[in-house]
Amino acid sequence: MKLHFSKMHGIGNDFVMLDCRRQPFALREEQIRAIADRRTGVGFDQLISIEPPRDPSCAFYYGIWNADGSPSGQCGNGVRCVAAWLHRAGELAMGDTVRLESPSGPVTVRLINAHEVTVDMGVPAFAPLQVPFLADVEADGYAIDVGDETLMMGAVSMGNPHAVVVVADLQAPALFRQGPLLTTHERFPEGANAGFVQVVDRGHLRLRVHERGSGWTLACGTGACAAMAVMHQRGEVDDRVCVALPGGELTIDWAGPGQTLWMTGPSAFVFEGEWLGSRMAR
Repeated sequence: MKLHFSKMHGIGNDFVMLDCRRQPFALREEQIRAIADRRTGVGFDQLISIEPPRDPSCAFYYGIWNADGSPSGQCGNGVRCVAAWLHRAGELAMGDTVRLESPSGPVTVRLINAHEVTVDMGVPAFAPLQVPFLADVEADGYAIDVGDETLMMGAVSMGNPHAVVVVADLQAPALFRQGPLLTTHERFPEGANAGFVQVVDRGHLRLRVHERGSGWTLACGTGACAAMAVMHQRGEVDDRVCVALPGGELTIDWAGPGQTLWMTGPSAFVFEGEWLGSRMAR
């Protein structure tokens, strides 16, 4: 069986996009992993299905799956690609604002031009139960044991859980050990994206992210939002921040507690293709 797909990316965070507007999504976990394989499949950080909405107030629903086949609650770079895909499919006009339904709830997107999208990512959630993160009380920072080290980190949900650690050097060898350990740490019952952030000044951050279910990525949209939110909560950055990731830059706007956070950045089509794997859903 053939599966038509679009390959897209948002500053290097890459996706396989599936049109499920008329045909239900029916891939099994092992099939998602097969397509994700960068040697024998197509390769992606996340697979995204575009489907009819469950919520009648939304125009479309999008599902998200990590490279290991596990579901994800949100993907900031992915939702920008969803908006660009809908524009190419004739479903979203330039300048239009539309409400989309994600696994973690509704988001609002606006297509600025064919390659740039602004997304309302919702209100950052710092309460430990909402992240979820195991802690007795909410705090700006938590001490957490990672291997034989103790790190200070912030915890926040942007539709998926994030651990944010401030570092002086994003190339420090310790990060490559700490990232996977934080992602699977027992104090994050659902796992977490581990973000390591370097503060350049009040308007600029640098970031690297180890994502649950996908590993180190060139970019993580919700990770950029989480890093800005944690640093803003501590009073260390302004209301608008440029976040530089290995794959490119995102602009994050947030006025503070109770306000929605906005992310602006690019999206790009790479190619269209057909997956001919023999283990397709039937």
